[in-house]
Amino acid sequence: MKISGSDLHLFRVFDSVVRHNGLSAAQMELSLSQPTISNHLTALEQRLGVVLCERGRRGFALTEKGRIVHQIALEVLGGLDQQSHRLSQLRGSLAGSVRLAIVDCVASDVNCRLPEALAQVAREAPMIEIALQILRPGAISAALSSNELDIGIGSFDNRLGALHYHPLYREAHRLYCGAAHPLFARPDTEITRDLAYAAPWVHRGYWSGRRQQSFQRIEADRIVYEIEAQLLLVLSGAYLGLLPDHAAAPMVAAGRLRALPVHDDDYTAGIELATRTGRLSRAVSYLRGQILGAHEAHSA
Repeated sequence: MKISGSDLHLFRVFDSVVRHNGLSAAQMELSLSQPTISNHLTALEQRLGVVLCERGRRGFALTEKGRIVHQIALEVLGGLDQQSHRLSQLRGSLAGSVRLAIVDCVASDVNCRLPEALAQVAREAPMIEIALQILRPGAISAALSSNELDIGIGSFDNRLGALHYHPLYREAHRLYCGAAHPLFARPDTEITRDLAYAAPWVHRGYWSGRRQQSFQRIEADRIVYEIEAQLLLVLSGAYLGLLPDHAAAPMVAAGRLRALPVHDDDYTAGIELATRTGRLSRAVSYLRGQILGAHEAHSA
C-alpha cells in the first residue's frame, strides 16, 4: 500500500491509544471523543486489512499484528518528524555544501586549528555539509580554478592569479634519518653537510623547481608526493628526508627518528587558505571565516 496523508493521521491516533493503553486515556491528548477514536482505529484496520487491537469491557490489548503495525507507525512518524525538523532549520539558517581539501599530514600539527573551526560550524550551522578530502597542493589549486573545490588549505609554491591566498600558520621542517640509517648513532660533531648530501634523500615531488634545485639530487634519491610516504621511506633507514617537525616528533620520542645537525635545508612552509577570487556563497564564506578566525585567535 502507498501511505497517504490520511494514513499518517490514523497512525498518530493509533500511537496515542497504544501509549495511553486505551481509548479513554488518549482522549485528552487527541482532543477527540472516544467513539471518534474508535472509528479511526476501525478505519485503519480496514485500510490495512488486519485487526490491530482488542477493545471493550475486557480492556485494551494489542494483537501481534497490531504490535508490528505500531512499530512501523513509529518508524514512519519518527522519520517524518526528523525530516520536518531539518526543513524547519533551513528557514533563516546557513545551509549548503562546501568542498574543502587539505594537504596530507596536518592533523598532528597543533598550529592547525581546522578541527576547532569544524566544531564551531557543527554547533552553529549544522545544515552546512562539508565534503573534506586530502589532495596534493597542485591538485588543490587546479580543482579550485576549475570550480571543483571551494576552499583549499596547503603550502602553495606555484600561485595562480585566479586564486586568493590568506596565511594561516607556519610549518617547520628539518632533516631526519631513521634508526637504521648509518648516521643515526654518529655524534653531531661527525655529521657534516657533505656527509649528509652524499646519502640518498627522499624528496616531495610537488616542491617548486627553485626548491628542487637546492637539493643537489643524486641518482639514488627518491621522489614521493605524500608526507606519509616520505616518512615511511625515512623510517626504513635507507634515506634522509626533510620532514615536518610535528609529524616527526612522536617518532623522535620513540627513538625511531633523529633530527640531524645539518641546517642548510631547514625549511618553513607557509600554510595558506586558498579560494577563488570573486563572490563566495554564504556557506563557503562562513566556513572560510571560521577557519581564518580560529587561526587568528590562536596566533593572538
